[in-house]
Amino acid sequence: MVERPGIIAPEIAETYGVSLHTVTKSWSQRSEWPAPVGKRGRYKEYDRQAVADFVRDHIERQAVDLEPRRLYTAQELEEAGIGIKAGTIRADLARERWPEPDDTAHGVNRWYGQTVMTAMTGRRGYRRPS
Repeated sequence: MVERPGIIAPEIAETYGVSLHTVTKSWSQRSEWPAPVGKRGRYKEYDRQAVADFVRDHIERQAVDLEPRRLYTAQELEEAGIGIKAGTIRADLARERWPEPDDTAHGVNRWYGQTVMTAMTGRRGYRRPS
């Protein structure tokens, strides 16, 4: 099969393992999303490399080097660039989708860097299948 230079939303969804809704209602609504280069059927067509660049730069979570034995608050984790906002960490904790804090002294939830790095390996990162 010959790979077309352009890519449409259903192909983007399949390539990155996300729903069509994610592509059309979330990713493509962002200001950083590439401009269409044409149209194929009822879908706008995008440059394949521009989409790959967008996913790499704005969707994929990049590996972050946290100090394994240092305690971090949710805000410090967001600022460290783990790719998750502090509010999402707190919401996921309440929904039991984030590990319990390693320390709660003075009512402040804190996690060891190693705990966070382990949790991040299980989170969806929208990486292209090999």
